[in-house]
Amino acid sequence: MQYTLRNIPKELDSALRRRARREKKTLTQVAIEAMSEGLGVPVEWAPRRSVRDLLGARGQDPELKAALEAQRQIDPELWR
Repeated sequence: MQYTLRNIPKELDSALRRRARREKKTLTQVAIEAMSEGLGVPVEWAPRRSVRDLLGARGQDPELKAALEAQRQIDPELWR
């Protein structure tokens, strides 16, 4: 579900941002946690995948590696 909130008081915005920095979380995560705590509704975060999960995966495919190497070859005839 997605919400757009407007007219957030400056004090609340500042408090949410401070907490996000302190806990090294996104503003969205902190806002959802604060609403959850305020309403007494427990929220479980679904595990998120990061692009970092994919790092290094490309190099393990020999066919892909060969295709990329072929693309990186310079054709001297084209550079005259």
